[in-house]
Amino acid sequence: MTQTGADALARILSANGIDTCFANPGTTEMHLVAALSRDHSITSHLCLFEGVATGAADGFARMARRPACTLLHLGPGLANGLANLHNARKAATPVLNIVGEHALPHIAHDAPLTADIAGLARPVSKAVATPKSTANIATLTTTMLEEIQTAPMGVGTLIMPNDIAWGEVTPGNPVPVAVPAPALPSPDAVAEAARALGEPGALFILGAPHITARAVALAHGIAAATGARLLGEAAIARLSRGGDVPLLTRIPFQIDAALAELKNTTHAVLAGARAPVAFFAYPGRPSALLPQAAQTHTLCPPESDLEAALEALATAVGADAAHAPAALPALIDGAITPESLGPAIAHALPEHAIVADESVTNGAHLYPACAGAPAHDWINNRGGSIGYSMPLAVGCAAACPDRPVLAVVGDGSASYTPQALWTMARSKMNVTVVILSNRRYRILANEMSNIGAGEPDARSDPLLSLEDPAIGWVELAQGYGVPGQSVSDAAALSKAVAKAMAQPGPQLIEAVMV
Repeated sequence: MTQTGADALARILSANGIDTCFANPGTTEMHLVAALSRDHSITSHLCLFEGVATGAADGFARMARRPACTLLHLGPGLANGLANLHNARKAATPVLNIVGEHALPHIAHDAPLTADIAGLARPVSKAVATPKSTANIATLTTTMLEEIQTAPMGVGTLIMPNDIAWGEVTPGNPVPVAVPAPALPSPDAVAEAARALGEPGALFILGAPHITARAVALAHGIAAATGARLLGEAAIARLSRGGDVPLLTRIPFQIDAALAELKNTTHAVLAGARAPVAFFAYPGRPSALLPQAAQTHTLCPPESDLEAALEALATAVGADAAHAPAALPALIDGAITPESLGPAIAHALPEHAIVADESVTNGAHLYPACAGAPAHDWINNRGGSIGYSMPLAVGCAAACPDRPVLAVVGDGSASYTPQALWTMARSKMNVTVVILSNRRYRILANEMSNIGAGEPDARSDPLLSLEDPAIGWVELAQGYGVPGQSVSDAAALSKAVAKAMAQPGPQLIEAVMV
């Protein structure tokens, strides 16, 4: 059988361990669809919206620690997926983003779907490439796979012209990519960090694409031995927690709370983290959150070997890993509020759950409360583009089909990518979606006054409200093939989540907030 450029690409992907594709293809991708279908080592999931495909690839790679690929249709298809590619870039997630293109001679005719695909891709991509002949598919693809998995990791966009996809190639043996190991800490950096953490007012900040349970335990031991305070970055790409792992308190998202938390810092030691900055500019507040006089010290840069750096630092300061399980908070009876939400979810989480957290304003108590739950992984949005948690949950479930996945998402955020429910149903994924239904963009109501634009009034409030009409989440879920229910009591929510996560297949629970 004649091998095409699309077949060659599929074989390169398979040889490099890329076994999962999240796709929303069109005409220019049909040869790629056929090739992926012929290569039975690659599983493809159809997504009804490109933002679901890109978010799912992000979630897959965060859990599998290897790339998934997307398959998108021309410039408009890529544009629909850009928001979650932005989130993947900020989380240092390796994603191979395959975008179809017109046949090279056809581009000059400026057909309706012709677009500057490379121009659209560059702001969210570490690497962008277009093979101009079937002869350079292998080189471009393997180079890109190596690049996106080498720190700083990120998104690679491979633009595949249709005539290159259907063109004949000489069969060859794909060469697996050699991905370099993460960088190790220097002895000088370890010594400097040890000295700085012993100073009064020292702060230890943790960050990484995956902060492991061992890393958290080591960091707590180091903080105890040196007297330094320990905080995690405000948003963490993936954190292993629960069980006997101590709570890693995060830098607050809210600007005034963050400034208050960090105001007495004299020395900040960054372990895989970046110096904290405000999400936005606010009148009368600084963008950099550390005091101007504070000195920063880098134990290890982002995407280096965090565990190795912490092991070395622990030895330098004479610290042992600390194991101190957090307390499981008592359930709070009555209505579902931000305060009762956390204990309700914490009591329902099973062992080895994966939580995709997009709770935003209603979730202030959710993260700390769940520290007392059994061992689980917690995933945050590092890019800030909303509508990521349900697509991300799709990817997590594809990467870890033996683990229950929970997506906790506000109703405003969930409205961006509800199509993810269909993919969950189609692939029978064990995902439970909890919609925090307060029928309002509450974060915008809060931010309006923070940024000095005044309080919501009768004229501005319609732009912040999700009432009139209220979204029928249960009916919407059922339309996508996912069973749904609505609860308004915290105890009922906890029971519903526990039951849903113990059963196979997806379910949606609307948590009606007050």
